Amino acid sequence: MITTDICIIGAGPVGLFAVFEAGLLKMRCHLIDALPVIGGQLAEIYPQKPIYDIPGAPGIIAEDLVKNLYMQIEEFKPGFTLGERVESLEKQEDESYIVKTNEGTAVHCQVVVIAAGLGSFEPRKPAVEKLEYFEGKGVHYMVKKPEQFRDQNVVLAGGGDSALDWTIFLADIASRVTLVHRGDTFRGAPDSAEKVFELAEKGKIDLILQSQVSSLGGNGVLKEVSITGNDKSVIKVPTDHFIPLFGLSPKLGPIADWNLGVEKSAVVVDTLDYSTNIERIYAIGDINTYPGKLKLILCGFHEAAIMMQSAFKYVYPDQKLSFKYTTVNGVNPF
Repeated sequence: MITTDICIIGAGPVGLFAVFEAGLLKMRCHLIDALPVIGGQLAEIYPQKPIYDIPGAPGIIAEDLVKNLYMQIEEFKPGFTLGERVESLEKQEDESYIVKTNEGTAVHCQVVVIAAGLGSFEPRKPAVEKLEYFEGKGVHYMVKKPEQFRDQNVVLAGGGDSALDWTIFLADIASRVTLVHRGDTFRGAPDSAEKVFELAEKGKIDLILQSQVSSLGGNGVLKEVSITGNDKSVIKVPTDHFIPLFGLSPKLGPIADWNLGVEKSAVVVDTLDYSTNIERIYAIGDINTYPGKLKLILCGFHEAAIMMQSAFKYVYPDQKLSFKYTTVNGVNPF
């Protein structure tokens, strides 16, 4: 039996930062993640993707952010159980919990924090002829190693942040990048959309709007994509790699059976402290939902800080949370 103060389900960026906030309050954490490494989606799906909205770290590469977050929490010595999926949650007579995994690992804790990102997820696949046939032969649903696309012809499809960000990033790596979008405006960040339009105007990428990739072709490996416009016109584009980026389909997995308030595959929380409808269980990051929710790492960091202030009362019920400001030569700078 592993004993800790707080068990965090999910070792993505929000879960890692939660360890830091807990450590400042002298609370111990143990993290469980189904992936074999820490970092969540940043490590598994887009380790080389630049992230632009982390304060003080413009354009930081995803895997570097994970490394920095780990360095920040090392001094608090968190425990990790990786490569195992949480299966059950058992409430004890003293109101604490025992969290168990599919491999039989048991963690006894006072507070449970669900920071599982999108939970179990799989890519949303567009209706493209021969799409599954070319999986592993030129079709990718995520970019793990950008260097494999160097000097290659790459076609991306989508209108969100991932499609925009990877178009911008791969423009300097691939021989030719083509972005296909069924609309004429994008759902992603306006700044990223503006950069994509600028790249197209300068001839550095091909931007095909009001169109969709309809079929793939090749002999054993991908060689071309057919793109059908809203006017039914069809063009063929030589292609070495096709990357459809239409988001992920989230699945809560066993968490769905814990009698938590759930809405559209996300856990409903109170924005006062990001608590769920069950005492001592919190949810932070992409796994939660509330009015005005934004699925940003930055927002998850904020939720982690607020949540840990609330969790303190369960770990140290006889103590009041207080702060001592650092003084300089005996003078309080605040």
